[in-house]
Amino acid sequence: MRYDRSQRPYHMHPVALRRDAAIDHAAHYFDSGAFRTDLARRIAYRTESQEPSQAPALRAYLSEEIAPQIAQFGFVSTIVEDPRGAHGPMLIAERREDDALPTILAYGHGDVVRGYDDQWRAPLGPWSVTVDGERWYGRGSADNKGQHSILLGGLASAVAAREGRLGYNVKLLLETGEEIGSPGLHDVCRLRRAELSADALIASDGPRLAADRPTVFLGSRGCVNFTLSLRLREGGHHSGNWGGLLANPATMLAHALSSMIGPRGTLEVDGLRSPPLPDAVRSALAGIAVGGDAGDPDIDEDWGEPGLSPAERVFGANTLEVLAFQAGNPDHPVNAIPPCATAHCQLRFVVGTDWEHLEDHVRRHLAARGHEKMEVNVVQASPATRLSPDDPWVRFAVESLGRTTGKPIAVLPNLGGTLPNDAFADILGLPTIWIPHSYPGCSQHAPNEHLLGRLAREGLMMMAGLFWDLGDGEAVRLRAGRRVSS
Repeated sequence: MRYDRSQRPYHMHPVALRRDAAIDHAAHYFDSGAFRTDLARRIAYRTESQEPSQAPALRAYLSEEIAPQIAQFGFVSTIVEDPRGAHGPMLIAERREDDALPTILAYGHGDVVRGYDDQWRAPLGPWSVTVDGERWYGRGSADNKGQHSILLGGLASAVAAREGRLGYNVKLLLETGEEIGSPGLHDVCRLRRAELSADALIASDGPRLAADRPTVFLGSRGCVNFTLSLRLREGGHHSGNWGGLLANPATMLAHALSSMIGPRGTLEVDGLRSPPLPDAVRSALAGIAVGGDAGDPDIDEDWGEPGLSPAERVFGANTLEVLAFQAGNPDHPVNAIPPCATAHCQLRFVVGTDWEHLEDHVRRHLAARGHEKMEVNVVQASPATRLSPDDPWVRFAVESLGRTTGKPIAVLPNLGGTLPNDAFADILGLPTIWIPHSYPGCSQHAPNEHLLGRLAREGLMMMAGLFWDLGDGEAVRLRAGRRVSS
């Protein structure tokens, strides 16, 4: 179905066909209070994907809120069920102008983490927007309702500025399970590959490098969560009567961990160390400073892989962390040798790491050091993805965002954390451009989550300029260039 230009998109008013008009339109959308109204309406949906009782809210968010709103500027939507039949639905929408034109795929997620209603600072609450200075509080304001609202608002402004025609097609995939690991997303991308085919992904999630530094990231580090555990016997035994006679699994586990992670945080397991840093990645990270915002912790300069800058350590290298360690009864210790000990560990890794054989690498490492009794169990894993900073889509996005903001744009080859970007990069085969509109201190996943109003306004203007520039023939040129290079 092609877009009917007789329809009047929401928040649309006639404007001249020029880039500045798209950006002004986006600024007006914020300044008029319309953006706040839309965001407040969306935050009111209790879309907690961890709570089975909120399944109706997940569906309603897509069918009652998003689908009717985007229909006003030309999208036709379909609600798609989780192929496994166990989790929330997804929305696939398309705004088609011409089959011969390039296509952009946009992505977001409508689910949020639990509200933790009673933990918010009074008079704040998770299911309404409360503005306090530049902070806009509400669950999902930063992750991800605020961010995909900014993306959609910028797109609507570009549509308005071009009087209903963009010069390319747009598809939208909005899921409702990202906060529980995106169950079904990869299956949907495989089963509906043709329906989701596009020339590039443009999405918004995660934080900027810093509040005042517009950022583009091009993928995400992968993640493997695993446990190390050792059970030597049933029940504890008195440490006075049996100390020195019975092996202590907590002590043995501590030694096993210290063999895997050096005293200054270096990763010591062969096969899991970071691959060499590509020149393009090193160059992109050369001007990147990590931290520095109010509330950020001080960086430990002598921790982590030696010879790397802080930015290279978090965006270009692998890290192994101990997330939790348990033996005996930590809250009420008794004079007994514990029968077992468990450590919950996590490997964050970049492209080029042999993460799929993590169990083998860890077992081999431990056995060589006398820890062959240690059990290794992978709990959850997600691949790493990274688009080259030299890619033409990256150069385009950086130029467009810089032109709008007048600021230097931070280019991160990948986010330090993990997103389901492999669904788009690996399954759909797309260059992936992520433009975040949050910041590191947003209390994402915690009580008092918030969006900064000035970042929302700037984000709307950035996205309006970007979507305008794509329609200025840039999408056609980028598609042609990628086809030639491939």
